Amino acid sequence: MHAGRWLLWVVPLVLLGLERPAPPSHAPAPDPRALRAARAVPIPPDNPQTPAKVELGRRLFYDPRLSLDGRVACASCHRPEFAFSDGGKPVSVGVFGRKGSRNAPTLTNVAFRRRLFWEGRSPRLELQAVGPLTAHHEMAMEPEALAQRLSSIPEYARAFQEVFGEPPTLKNVAFALAAFERTLLSYDSPFDRFVAGDDSALSPAARRGMELFFSERGDCFHCHVGPEFTDDEPRNTGLYTVYPDVGLARITGKDEDVGKFKTPTLRNVALTAPYMHDGSRKTLREVVEHYNRGGEPNLNADPLIRPLGLSEREVDDLVAFLESLTDTRFIANPALLPPR
Repeated sequence: MHAGRWLLWVVPLVLLGLERPAPPSHAPAPDPRALRAARAVPIPPDNPQTPAKVELGRRLFYDPRLSLDGRVACASCHRPEFAFSDGGKPVSVGVFGRKGSRNAPTLTNVAFRRRLFWEGRSPRLELQAVGPLTAHHEMAMEPEALAQRLSSIPEYARAFQEVFGEPPTLKNVAFALAAFERTLLSYDSPFDRFVAGDDSALSPAARRGMELFFSERGDCFHCHVGPEFTDDEPRNTGLYTVYPDVGLARITGKDEDVGKFKTPTLRNVALTAPYMHDGSRKTLREVVEHYNRGGEPNLNADPLIRPLGLSEREVDDLVAFLESLTDTRFIANPALLPPR
């Protein structure tokens, strides 16, 4: 993929006003109450859950000694009070003040993600955890240095021997972190209480917003689908006409993947501002207004991205519904907070 080729491809769309394809037809919107279902967390056979492994993963998650400068933990960018996102920062800051280029996504119900990272390049948590641990602008640890540091800490040396039957390694650090992250489960929002039968759980505005969300007019449910409010698919949402960060195309090298980023979950979304892959939208209202306008002209824009024609009150109602996906018990769960 070449930048010049991309510019030649997108400029005619902007200058000539070429229309995007009509959105595909879809089955009727689901009844929101059908989203209530018991869900078993998928556990990989090579990394079974045990209480000791989960507790070790929790200790590691909050420990800045996993980073090169001893100041950055996983929780530095995934803070529990912000639903395990980065608390108002457009992009995360790693060791020695090094800035990344993307917004740290929430870890809410991350056990159910089929694709991880903004491009969806990792298929499982064990692989994803290696990225931040070793990335230059995040925690910047070499595998051997990480193993040696943890082995020199008596409580970790004992814990790894008890859980894995061997000293600390990058692999079993990642496996312990993944085990803890699979416990980050959130299903007690006002919306969840509504679908469980409590009609008083949602405000009138949130109920109107829910009806819009699950209608062809609001057209949110096609991408933010199912109990997790995501299809885990990479999509170009027309955020820019020319993307500084090419997204999925960075992995595939394909022009048609420029600007594609994975659909994020909307659970606890009111806690995870700012939004989009680069943190460029500060509020939920800005995000809804972006989709209501139909985004920016872009040849790769998903066919579902089009002007919605929603009124100001309807935009407010959609925001109210999105706020109803906040689970306050999740962010205060002592089993998920820093260990003593």
